[in-house]
This record gives sequence, C-alpha cells and structure tokens, in this order.
Amino acid sequence: MLTDAEIRKSVQELVAGSLPISSMRGLDNEKFVPGETQIQYSGPTWTNEEIEAAIYTILRGKWLSSGENVAKFEHAISKELGRKYSIMCNSGSSANLLMLAALKSTHTYGFKDIEIITPVVCFPTTVAPMLQCGFTPRFIDIEPGTLNLDLDLFEKAITDKTKAVMFSHVLGNPPDMDRVVKICNERNLLLLEDNCDALGSTWRGKPLGSFGLMSSHSFYPSHHITTGEGGLVSMDDDVLARVVRSIAWWGRDCYCIGSANLLLAGTCGKRFDKWLAPNYEGILDHKYIYEEIGYNLKPLDLQGAIGLVQLKKLDFIKSARKRIYAAFQEVCTKYPSLIRTSTADERADVSWFGFPITLTTKKFARADFVNYLEGKKIQTRNYFSGNILFHRPYAHLGNPHDYPQACKVMEDTFFIGVHPMMTDTMIDYVQQTLDGFLKKW
Repeated sequence: MLTDAEIRKSVQELVAGSLPISSMRGLDNEKFVPGETQIQYSGPTWTNEEIEAAIYTILRGKWLSSGENVAKFEHAISKELGRKYSIMCNSGSSANLLMLAALKSTHTYGFKDIEIITPVVCFPTTVAPMLQCGFTPRFIDIEPGTLNLDLDLFEKAITDKTKAVMFSHVLGNPPDMDRVVKICNERNLLLLEDNCDALGSTWRGKPLGSFGLMSSHSFYPSHHITTGEGGLVSMDDDVLARVVRSIAWWGRDCYCIGSANLLLAGTCGKRFDKWLAPNYEGILDHKYIYEEIGYNLKPLDLQGAIGLVQLKKLDFIKSARKRIYAAFQEVCTKYPSLIRTSTADERADVSWFGFPITLTTKKFARADFVNYLEGKKIQTRNYFSGNILFHRPYAHLGNPHDYPQACKVMEDTFFIGVHPMMTDTMIDYVQQTLDGFLKKW
C-alpha cells in the first residue's frame, strides 16, 4: 500500500509527464504569434499544482462532495476577506440566490413582498434571484464614469418597501463605499455585495465583500481565482451562516462540516435526539432534520482543494491585472475625444477584472472597434447584459428607455481582458492595436 507521500509523488510525476505546464495556464505564452494567436479576455491562472490537488483529492480524499478541503477553503477565504463565515457553493449565481433566499427565512428577516434597489445594468443572476424569491427589483441608472450605480439616484429611489440594495463592483472597481454605507445606515437598508468580479479589491484597505450584510463570490474560470465552477457567500452573522448553509444543503438543520461530519455525536453533541418534538417524539438523526426549504448547491471537495492552491496566487494575480490595466490606460488616455475608460477612486485599490472602453464619439461605432480588435485576435466582451430591460425575460419590469446611461452602455461600452498571464509581448501588441485603430480618427 502506497503512503500518502508516495501517492503525492506519483501524482506529481503523472501530471508533469502528461500535462507539462511550463508557465501558468490560460494563455499559450511560448507560441504567441501577434495577430494569429488569440489573446483571451480571461481564463484560469493555473500551474500543475491545481491539477495535482484535484487528482490527489479524488484518490485520497474522504469525500467526493463537500468535505475537509471545502471547509479549509471556507476558513482561508474568510480570513482573506476579514469575515467570520463563508459558505462555498457550486457557483456565484447560486451564491446570489442563497443570499436572497436567506432573507426570506423565518429565522432571519422573514421578508416577503419587498423592494431591492439594484442597477439596471448588471449580470442577470444579480436580478434573477430577486424574482425567484418573490422580491421586486427597483432599478436605478448608472453613472457614466465608473459604470457603477448612481448614488444620487440610489438615495432618491428608496421607498417604505425598500429593504436592501444589491450591486456588483463593476469590473472590480467599487462605487463610493463610504457614501453607500452611510446611506444604508441612515435609511436602515441591508447592503448585499455581489463581489464576483472584485476579489482582491479594497476600499480604504478593507476588502470588498466585507462591507455588506452578506457578499457573494464567483470562482468561474474567467474570474480572479477559479475552482472550475464554484461560488461562496460570506457574512459575520451566526444565524445567517446557519441558514445559508442549510439552504445550500437541502434545507437540513445539521451544520457539521469537514472532519466534523465523521463525529459520532456530531458538532452539536446530540446527533440522535428528539429533534421533531412535540410533533414527533421519536429519536432521529440530526443529519435528516430540515429547517429550511432548500436546494442542493454544494461544491465538490476537489474544488475546495483547487481553491486553496488558487488563493495563494491572489496577490500575484491582482498585481498583474493592475499592471496590465495601467498599460492599456496609458494608450487610451491619449484619445479623450474618442473614448473614456474607468479610473479608480483614490480610496480604492482595484483588482481589475477587465478594461472597460466607452465611446465618446460618433465618428465610429462600437461594432467597428470591436470587430477590429476581434479581427486582430484580441477578445472583447460586452459589459454583461447592458440594460437588462431590453432582454425578453426582464422586459415586463420596466421601460429600458427610462435609463439613458444604461441605454448608452448598450451602444457604446465593451471591455477587453487584463489576463494576468499576458506577457510583455502580448501587452505591447494590444497597446499597438488600440493605438492603431484610434489614431486613424
């Protein structure tokens, strides 16, 4: 029987021999040919370590589904965010659903028919769970500079039915969080952060994702760190943590995680007891007692193992993204009459997810610019859904033309990537391509 050390060595040799990765995955640096090799807008930043961790977990882990590695990852990322609790799930979209479903629980707020203020420009899975939970999104427009929610409109939109505000930090760049927190405190609103694009960003040195009552995070391959798929909800409230985990785990009341799953008496010390008394007086296993109407949104344990490796690389990833963003900004600021990019507030330290470009001219259309870049093998992306009210499933929620800045985004805004593994040669090529198009006008 092989020892753990021997198995680890065998896995390392297998991965090194079968999948040699000389540098971090995501871009083929060694074979880059300008104009022929595609520059992805994003992608995983992996070495052999992530693959080794996944294989070893499958071979030697005690669980295939959520287990010790997930529990360790939850603890590690809670420490990174300065939070008491984090609950990992299968995606960032599910994390948003869990946050909002937790507000409905009779153990927390018991909300039913409430309004939640949110920007009309968004990723749809910020809005979809509001509808799925029976809440009403109250849309507001965005500000043109940062593309974040307009805080003047935020204040004006609050009604007696408004109980929360939920928004994402656009491409990692936060709005004025001092003002956001002040408004929420003065108007007794819950703050929910969609932090899926902003892991590593800070405001006055405090991590984004630590300001709200709860925050969601995504580990989709394009995000700062990835577990393939995966998400997470963070919070400081003990009851909310229990409720979120319950909803993610079928609705069950048991809160044993990691190695505690193997304890005979469970974390509570009374696993077998009269849990349903007085409705039922029999002795029951706590693992099969249900307190919430839940889902099965658990991740795999190998995802936790990958996340632990990825988290060690977050500082490198953040530094690289900032450096690449600055390089593209250097070119684009030469053309203020043609385009506008986003700049960060001096109180923010931004871990950029992408480099946004908004046209300020009618000399050419966004399609002209996008097609030029795509033709040069530089990937582009829309600013997500743009104005969500133009999309059929959401069209009944309002008139998209009531939001002029959101309409402008539909016409004039896109972004390119700041993939952390872009080499100097790639960065130079993107700079030259941007400059080559813009200087013609």
